Amino acid sequence: MFMIPVVLKNLFSRCATRPYPQSPRQLFVGSRGQLVNDVEKCILCGTCARTCPSQCLTVRRKEGLWEYEPFACVFCGVCVEACPTGSLAQLSQWRPAVRERERVVLKVEVKSQESGVKSEK
Repeated sequence: MFMIPVVLKNLFSRCATRPYPQSPRQLFVGSRGQLVNDVEKCILCGTCARTCPSQCLTVRRKEGLWEYEPFACVFCGVCVEACPTGSLAQLSQWRPAVRERERVVLKVEVKSQESGVKSEK
């Protein structure tokens, strides 16, 4: 008896859900989205990996690899704030829908710190 008004209301009103990804929701101002790394600025210091609460970042300095697992990321932005060179940024758009898990692996050329050191004989 109490359900009949609710059923009739839902029958003649719009859908409460949205058919994603065909019609995505508009983003809010200041929303944090997809994480990107500018490899030209990255020095592989590992600060982002140490501060990440979801541990979705891995930095292997000897191999020159920066790895990111998007499905583990909670888009908190802590790694972006902690990056000393500003190589990490969050786009204002979300990651596109995919059918299988992926891992982002970037090869970064490790910059030699010896170039600024002069040797005297």
